[in-house]
Parts: sequence; structure tokens; C-alpha cells
Amino acid sequence: MKRYSIALTVLIVLCAGTVMAERLTIIAPVANIRSGPDAKSDLLWKVEKYYPIIVVKKSGSWYQFRDFEEDSGWVHKSLVGKVKAIITKKDLCNIRSQPGTKSKILFTVEKGIPFKVLKTEGRWLNIEHADGDRGWIHDSLVW
Repeated sequence: MKRYSIALTVLIVLCAGTVMAERLTIIAPVANIRSGPDAKSDLLWKVEKYYPIIVVKKSGSWYQFRDFEEDSGWVHKSLVGKVKAIITKKDLCNIRSQPGTKSKILFTVEKGIPFKVLKTEGRWLNIEHADGDRGWIHDSLVW
């Protein structure tokens, strides 16, 4: 019985951390990522619209997050929203005209390019970049 209680306690602690994590997306054209939860903290880098993040902590109006490369920073909550988005995790990802590897390649993108997800078809995602470019990408190429 004691082993069961310990295992249950560990499971509850692990799940509590998971519940806190929330996937959100940058909705501003550009967002400043800071070292702390205020506008006076150092600017670490900037991200563009549709950049997906996992919120790990909240402090007032600020969210601490991690991204697809496990980098961490702070962003103001007014710059994020619940938009389904992805980011490419491989170099030279083909964006296609239709779902499927036999369809025409419209353009190719590098690692780290964010897109809004418009719809899914099997393991294919119909995506749109902030500049309006659209196409299809396989889910194995994104985070």
C-alpha cells in the first residue's frame, strides 16, 4: 500500500506540472522576448506572428515559456492567443500545393518558420504564413 501511495504522489506532482503547460501562439506581428516578467528586462530575441510557445509559468501579465528548441523567455500576455500554429523543425521543408508527396512544391522553408494551421487532412497540415503564403506540410516536419 505504501508503494502505491508514493507512486500516486509522484503521478500527481508530474500531472500538476503538465496541467500548467499551455500551448499558445504569438498573435502580434512581432513580439519581444525578454529575460524577465517586465518591459525593463533584457531583450533576448524577437519572434514573428504564429510562433508557437508552451507557457510554463505566469507572473502578472507575463508568461514564461519554452519553444521548439527548448529556449525560454518571457512574453506579455497581450501578444499571445489560442491560435493553432506550428513551426518547422527541419531544414528545407517542402510546402506543397496539395496534401501528398506527389503534389507540386510551391516553396521551401528553413527551420524555425512559424505558420498558422488552417486545417488538417490525415498527417498533412494546410498552413498559412503571416505574409499570406499558403500550402501543405507533413506533420513530421513541424513542432
